[in-house]
Amino acid sequence: MKNTIFVSTAIPYVNAPPHLGFALEAVLGDVYARHARRKHAVCFISGTDENSLKNVRAAEARGTTPRVLVDANAARYRDLGRLLDLSYDDFVRTSADERHREAVATLWKACASSLYRKRYEGRYCVGCEAFLVEKRCSEHGAELELVEEDNWFFRLSDYRAPILELLLSERLRIHPRERRNEALRFLEGDVLDVSVSRSRARARGWGLEVPGDPESIIYVWFDALASYIAGAGLPFWTTASRRLHLLGKGILRFHAVLWPAILLAAGLPLPTDLWVHGYVTIRGEKIAKSRGNVIDPSEIVARYGTDALRWFLLRHVGGTRDADVDRDRIDVVYRTELADGLGNLVARTTSLLRRCDIARLPDVIEHDVDPSGAKLASEANALAARVDEALERFAPEAALSAIAELIASANKHIAVTEPWVLAKDPAQRPKLAAVLSNTVLAITKVGEALHPFLPTTAEAVLAALRDPTVVAPLLFPKTPR
Repeated sequence: MKNTIFVSTAIPYVNAPPHLGFALEAVLGDVYARHARRKHAVCFISGTDENSLKNVRAAEARGTTPRVLVDANAARYRDLGRLLDLSYDDFVRTSADERHREAVATLWKACASSLYRKRYEGRYCVGCEAFLVEKRCSEHGAELELVEEDNWFFRLSDYRAPILELLLSERLRIHPRERRNEALRFLEGDVLDVSVSRSRARARGWGLEVPGDPESIIYVWFDALASYIAGAGLPFWTTASRRLHLLGKGILRFHAVLWPAILLAAGLPLPTDLWVHGYVTIRGEKIAKSRGNVIDPSEIVARYGTDALRWFLLRHVGGTRDADVDRDRIDVVYRTELADGLGNLVARTTSLLRRCDIARLPDVIEHDVDPSGAKLASEANALAARVDEALERFAPEAALSAIAELIASANKHIAVTEPWVLAKDPAQRPKLAAVLSNTVLAITKVGEALHPFLPTTAEAVLAALRDPTVVAPLLFPKTPR
């Protein structure tokens, strides 16, 4: 399938409702999917990771069953699609979707020659859902649990060399560079075989059985990674020209090492790109359900709207860095950049078009009529290329900065040219038309460029210009809801 692109978020654990950390990842994936759909066929998928020991423990702590817990929280994650205006093509629930169950079993059987069984003792972090060498998990700050059981193992050590070559040749591209280097450092050390099952007793009977071994439950990461081919459907995965995963830096090794190894063992195509984002932090500390320092996305949307939250996450957290979030900062960004910036620009321009009663704006403008407008038009016409370039290097914050610069330039152009003054002098009619025409061009380019980022706002901006005689509600009222 030529010119097709597969895009996925990682699938989050559902031991608690969603927070801003996953909202960032979901919006990043959505932006790239919407952007790519302009030229390509795209399959954008997400889902929920439900067959984990972490979910079992969370259910026990709440005095309920894993099924009740995951059903309730999975519904919240699915609702995130509506809340954040996400354009998913598919959504996979790993404990409830039969396509996923079938995909996991198929993948397990395809890897049979790389699987073996042995007795194992090691230290396990439930938060990471992984055996670790250290005594305390640096990611979660928790003591590790000593586990001893008969497990199925995957011969990860057999795939060290081909995965190393994959990364060095950049047939699998990891962005940013520092994350690629992190994966390479791991591969340069001892790559040990990895346990891919747990006992039914330790799993409390929750999860997918190992085919032919009902006393063993498939390891949650082997299970979860299979959701990518379950959700897209294997034909799309195998024929897509680009297979791109969005993920947080804390789960890089699973996607850069384990997942390619499983696919190599199964004889399936590999991902082409891993885009690794940073953490959303509060007072410098990673947002985590286990820490209780979460901000509910629905709370922000209820006050400021979906597109305001998308703007904040994309511009002020962005693609690859860690960034601090607090409600006061969101409020300042909303008022200065959206209400006073974009909202004010569209409102006063459409108001001027109505008041000045210019039936038709000129198609061709003499630059000497509106010199500052010529510079604005040039900046407007360059915007699309700047946005494309930024998104292709996983820098949505740079794309939105370019859009914000054009908004500021358009507002400055209006302030300098004072079209409300020009409107009072019939002799200035040509200049007035030129000023408004250049401003409308800039706003049009802003609306077009905003579509992947703020889809509802983009439509509203363009609709306001199509018929400025209709007084539309303010895009971003100065007093949020």
